Amino acid sequence: MKELLEREFEYYLEHQDELVKEFNGRVIVIKDGQVVGDYDNEFEAVKQASEKYEIGTFLVQKCEPGNSNYTQTFHTRMVLSKL
Repeated sequence: MKELLEREFEYYLEHQDELVKEFNGRVIVIKDGQVVGDYDNEFEAVKQASEKYEIGTFLVQKCEPGNSNYTQTFHTRMVLSKL
């Protein structure tokens, strides 16, 4: 079975072109194979999404063309301390 966030990231990759048309430059939250929010920055995305969903069950992704934003990692303790 694939990891949950791997499935969410695959959704992003498969739909990246159409997502960029709608959300270019925004930070999107993907859960259960759909975009459930878009935000100005990563911290706002995590803050809002974590109020609705358990940490680790959603993907936060900067929505831009290309692959330059594929490797950004945030650690929960760091993010939660800023919320």
